[in-house]
Amino acid sequence: YRPHGLRQSFTYRPHGLRQSFTYRPHGLRQSFTYRPHGLRQIQTKSKKTLAKPGVKNIVLVEGVRTPFLLSGTTYADLMPHDLARAALQGLLHKTSLPKDAVDYIIYGTVIQEVKTSNVAREASLGAGFSDKIPSHTVTMACISSNVAMTTGVGLITAGQCDTIVAGGVEFMSDVPIRHSRKMRKTMLALNRAKTLGQRLSLIGSIRMAHLTPELPAVAEFSTAETMGHSADRLAAAFGVTRLEQDEFALRSHTLAKQAQDAGLLSDVISFKVPGRDTVAKDNGIRPSSMEQLAKLKPAFIKPHGTVTAANSSFLTDGASAVLIMSEEKALAMGYKPKAYLRDFVFVSQDPKDQLLLGPAYGTPKVLARAGLTMDDIDVFEFHEAFAGQIMANLKALDSDWFAQTYMGRKVKVGAPAMEKFNLWGGSLSLGHPFGATGCRLVTTVAHRLLKEGGQYGLVAACAAGGQGHAMVIEAYPQ
Repeated sequence: YRPHGLRQSFTYRPHGLRQSFTYRPHGLRQSFTYRPHGLRQIQTKSKKTLAKPGVKNIVLVEGVRTPFLLSGTTYADLMPHDLARAALQGLLHKTSLPKDAVDYIIYGTVIQEVKTSNVAREASLGAGFSDKIPSHTVTMACISSNVAMTTGVGLITAGQCDTIVAGGVEFMSDVPIRHSRKMRKTMLALNRAKTLGQRLSLIGSIRMAHLTPELPAVAEFSTAETMGHSADRLAAAFGVTRLEQDEFALRSHTLAKQAQDAGLLSDVISFKVPGRDTVAKDNGIRPSSMEQLAKLKPAFIKPHGTVTAANSSFLTDGASAVLIMSEEKALAMGYKPKAYLRDFVFVSQDPKDQLLLGPAYGTPKVLARAGLTMDDIDVFEFHEAFAGQIMANLKALDSDWFAQTYMGRKVKVGAPAMEKFNLWGGSLSLGHPFGATGCRLVTTVAHRLLKEGGQYGLVAACAAGGQGHAMVIEAYPQ
């Protein structure tokens, strides 16, 4: 119904129906919402909602994580499933979720412990979930838990499930170190040998070179280049200076410390480490000074590189978990969701020269899918692999040339406003357990939207292989 002179029409639905309407009198700059008695949902802003007709609303009910710790510290004697189990138990405790109420559990991880290759299953059993709940593990480098979450979204959208637990874990304190290929072949042959002579012959063939171990490398298989080396080249290609990188790293640590001291990192749960103390906060947050940062030498391209240990994310142990449900199911169980999970995209590009540009490719695409602009986004949370990577992505987003040359767009989407960007720190300061960061990003967006009163948030991350992810998150009406 649209009376004469009214700038915005409204739909009236009588008492008991589930949808409110917005009324905007002539000349009024801000609309207001009428909510009939008994209505569960209210749209409190003049911005449009991203709900789509015929598509289930999927909500984030809760998100938790263990404290993220520098590898080789308090978690050093654990195994990956121990951390994942702690995150799952923390989620159960925070939500009072019945252990048999979950339809499916999905976890992301990157460097797998061979004894628990399906860490989702081992962690869920250890956390006390019903053994009737299927669980599987996914991997997509630094966006592995993003894949876990979006896999859950797909299962709910398809009508297969209503309640999903997704998460991620990484344990860098004890990574698999293999014997050399020659030694492995010899050992397997020894296992098959039938006579003493065959065994002695094989043992006699072992040389010192056989004993050289194979360490897992944070390097691209396709290019053999380490990620830090690639980040240094990317920073140079976009003209990102050492000063800019150090300033951003200092910003990340400073904001993380402020958020930690203010109690804003409410997703962090306390974890009693067996045989050690209870851990309650991240231990990699270390605000410094520009003078101290300037003293560090380049870590990858020497002597003229700009990427250092201080402006790079550090090796981290940690786990995260989120509860994702259809809105209908969440409300039926008495939960108050934190946010809607809306449009998302995965992107892929050249792993040699564009390895870490996932956010620059993903952000315009997900905004287009959602019908939003950068100005519509109230909260940005980008994964900080390296300060140089972040600055390069911001410069790419703010470049018409990049948009036209690589994105097929006429104009740039623009860079995020820094007063909206990673305000509670990021991977440079909080830590980056490869498989767990995605859930942290999404939960942080939901919490910041609640705290800051925004409506839309955007998560973006790069990943090894030249891949990336971006997702739009909408605040749940309060």
